[in-house]
Amino acid sequence: MSTTFMNSTRLIYLHGFNSSPDSHKSLVLHAYMADKGLLDRLISPAIPPVPAEAMAMLVELYEANRQHGDVTVAGSSLGGFYATCLAERFGCRAVLINPAVRPHLLLAKYLGENINYYTSEHWMLDESHIAQLRELDVDVITEPERYLVMLQKGDESLDYRQALEKYQGCPLVLEEDGNHSFAGFENHIEHILQFCGISTV
Repeated sequence: MSTTFMNSTRLIYLHGFNSSPDSHKSLVLHAYMADKGLLDRLISPAIPPVPAEAMAMLVELYEANRQHGDVTVAGSSLGGFYATCLAERFGCRAVLINPAVRPHLLLAKYLGENINYYTSEHWMLDESHIAQLRELDVDVITEPERYLVMLQKGDESLDYRQALEKYQGCPLVLEEDGNHSFAGFENHIEHILQFCGISTV
């Protein structure tokens, strides 16, 4: 890994469904990178709830940042799904934390009014949004070595075995117990940054 790559890489962190940049993992990552003097490398956007709008915004954000150097992505849950879409589109590295697999099936039970857990924003999830997620779904993972997949078997929201199947051959962190928020996330940040190509020394 070249010094230039290690010194120029930016990280886009993508939160999950009905979440925000004020989520626990986002704030922990923010604090860690601030402590290392790397906060200028972190981008943590508020992702629109409508999938097509979310991807359009994220593609634009990625393209704007790669003008300044390498860009990697990390995402939790639905953010992991979007991170996969970006990684396959741009050929970048991605870290997936308890990623959502086939969210067009998973989120069907949330059709109707939703309230963002952090912003209290009210919004409607409808069938067109489910169709957009289906359209965005990536069938085949190319270059598995570009992905770091982090799973906990105790995830109460997602079946970790679906991600194991989809991301076969990818570097893997698989832990017993845990939860959907990925318990002990703070213990993995150094590993994540190193995988992304961001040196903390």
